[in-house]
Amino acid sequence: MKEFKILAVVVILSLITYWGVEPFAHSQMHKHVEGHNFVYDGAADIADASKDKAAAKKAFWGEVNQIDKLPGNAAAGEALFGACMGCHNGAGINMGGVIPPVLDHAGSLYDKKYLIALIKDPAMASNVDHKYANTMMHPMGAVQAMVTTPQQIADVVAYIKAKKVGKMTPQVAYEEACGRCHANRYGGLTQLGETPKFKTEKEALAHKLKVLDEQSLVEKYMGKLPPDLSIMIRARSEQYMETFIENPQTQLPGTSMPRVGLTKEGYESVKAYLEETGDPSKEARHAIGPWVILFFVIFTVLAYLWKKHHWKDLH
Repeated sequence: MKEFKILAVVVILSLITYWGVEPFAHSQMHKHVEGHNFVYDGAADIADASKDKAAAKKAFWGEVNQIDKLPGNAAAGEALFGACMGCHNGAGINMGGVIPPVLDHAGSLYDKKYLIALIKDPAMASNVDHKYANTMMHPMGAVQAMVTTPQQIADVVAYIKAKKVGKMTPQVAYEEACGRCHANRYGGLTQLGETPKFKTEKEALAHKLKVLDEQSLVEKYMGKLPPDLSIMIRARSEQYMETFIENPQTQLPGTSMPRVGLTKEGYESVKAYLEETGDPSKEARHAIGPWVILFFVIFTVLAYLWKKHHWKDLH
């Protein structure tokens, strides 16, 4: 029985370390941030704002919440949305430091109130107004001069929510929400999208130069090149990922990374792609796990019986 006592001590100490010491150490290294279940009503922004900005944020989100109550006209919004296509056309042209996102699934990916806020004032909606003396200087700031009235904003968002929806693969969700700034080398993605197959080394080098040029523009705009997200799902906890994507300022105050405005479903799609590229063996590992545990159980029993048989005459 001595061996079982030693095993019990080892198991107990391991569990204490895993469930007690490690979480405590993590809590001391990283502050706990409460999530808001991907609800964008401005409450968190107002609560975290400095005294000189709290009033402006309160007024801004108050107007957003009022616009949210307006009945939007999708037909009227379609004509207004046409103005958006000058930039959001999938051409992959950098404008003001970053490539404008494709909006093919914007109605599924992004929250309604966030879309309202984004059209009203992109810098305030993205919670990066600290970067600009005047939020009109945001690369998307011109939209404020094109869609000006609360009803127009409600109409455009109604059109997006009605027509720019549909099923999307996790990769498409990632590309539309994150791919313009973050590469994913395990998924073969750069800031210019999926890396094509080239016939010659010259073509490959030419494409690489384009990627480097794009990265330089993004780095200049953001202050530093956003990290590759290939294994981010394994490097950070799920709670960290959720709260960071929901509002980057909560984890990195002063960061240039904008709030993306994903819905809960949009986040789950992006997370699925990060799991696919960052941990491609997860399903196979989970499938074989029970068999490995069963092997160790059987091996332990056999080892104990073998020891008992050969040591039975020892005192």
